[in-house]
Amino acid sequence: MSADPSTLAVHGGEPTFDDQVLPPWPQHDDAEEKALLDVLSSGAWGSTHGDVVATFEQEFAEYQQAKHAICLNNGTLAIAAALRAAGVGLGDEVIVPPYTFIATASAALFIGAVPVFADVDPVTHLLDPQATEAAITPRTKAVIVVHLAGRPVDMDAFTAIGHRHGLTIVEDCAQAHGAEYRGRRIGAIGDLGTFSFQSSKNITAGEGGAVVTDDPDLAQALYSLVNVGRVPGGGWYQHTTVGYNLRLTEFQAAILRAQLTRHPHQQQTREHNATILTDLLGEADGIQVAPPDPAVTAHGRHLFMFRVPALGVAGTRDAVVSALAAEGLRAASSGYVPLHRHEALDREITELTGRLGQPYPRTELPVAEQVCTDTIWLPQRYLLGTEEQTRQIAAAIVKVVAAHESLPRPGA
Repeated sequence: MSADPSTLAVHGGEPTFDDQVLPPWPQHDDAEEKALLDVLSSGAWGSTHGDVVATFEQEFAEYQQAKHAICLNNGTLAIAAALRAAGVGLGDEVIVPPYTFIATASAALFIGAVPVFADVDPVTHLLDPQATEAAITPRTKAVIVVHLAGRPVDMDAFTAIGHRHGLTIVEDCAQAHGAEYRGRRIGAIGDLGTFSFQSSKNITAGEGGAVVTDDPDLAQALYSLVNVGRVPGGGWYQHTTVGYNLRLTEFQAAILRAQLTRHPHQQQTREHNATILTDLLGEADGIQVAPPDPAVTAHGRHLFMFRVPALGVAGTRDAVVSALAAEGLRAASSGYVPLHRHEALDREITELTGRLGQPYPRTELPVAEQVCTDTIWLPQRYLLGTEEQTRQIAAAIVKVVAAHESLPRPGA
């Protein structure tokens, strides 16, 4: 007698899916291999002697519709360099969302600035413009907006806030390669945009990052920060400012050039499957997926996120994630812990503000608190399969959510 297909795998039923059948990530072919061997045989392995990094910078700037791109070693330090290039420094406040990766806040701390958390929108999980404006003080110097999961924030609202208050707007685009807002690629819509090429990202070299901007002065400041204070065309020992050494290698840029060429096709696949998944989950009771926004003319599709508010009420979201893993969605995730409750950040902010004699900028963030209890993610690899595989992923999610009351509750 066959097992009841409605029985959860975690309760002994048959798994609905096997994510091992999905395409692997990262992906590569002969293009990456040839590019790496070309750099290897050239003997010019660093960007100070080769031209592969410089070529990729031009190509990536064009791809993101920016005038300048400066590559560096990772996305975290891309944020720190962008802030410092904009003149943010010791004791300045930088408004950031609490629902994001820790790097968005820690990058500010690296340069002695104080991250200030403002609440997020309950539908999109993105930084809320009204909450941001309410968090501005005389010490505020910049706002970091995060295009979370690949969905652009309301750049009309945030550029207006920047102009109104004289603030630098930094776009954290780590999850949003190729995303568009009102027909323009994100990154240089604000003052600066930062990208990551870490292993999970939709364009990857294992590690790496970039900053894009339309401002030539900011571009030169970034070049100097990345290149130990040098200026373009200057001498080897000509250090006009104090800078870091954050250079990307020629090997990484060689991989990134190949990755960039296949990104448009991969994004078409992700978008197609994300639309299917959105439609199927939207038909299920209790599952909330952010609806399309006409201003978002291209979504980066790094994550597929959805909320199930009942799981937050019951405290069973993590149990559902475990049940999804048993169904075959092993990479399903509970997502972020809100950064305003992150112990390491709290210690750093407390110590920094104490030394500076500034108030600790604590705020109430009820929306972030809520979405951190009922949101579930799928990684971008889950959007690279076939239509049938996408339907099986949706079926697994619907099956588990429909039976969530049978899962153990905390303290039960």
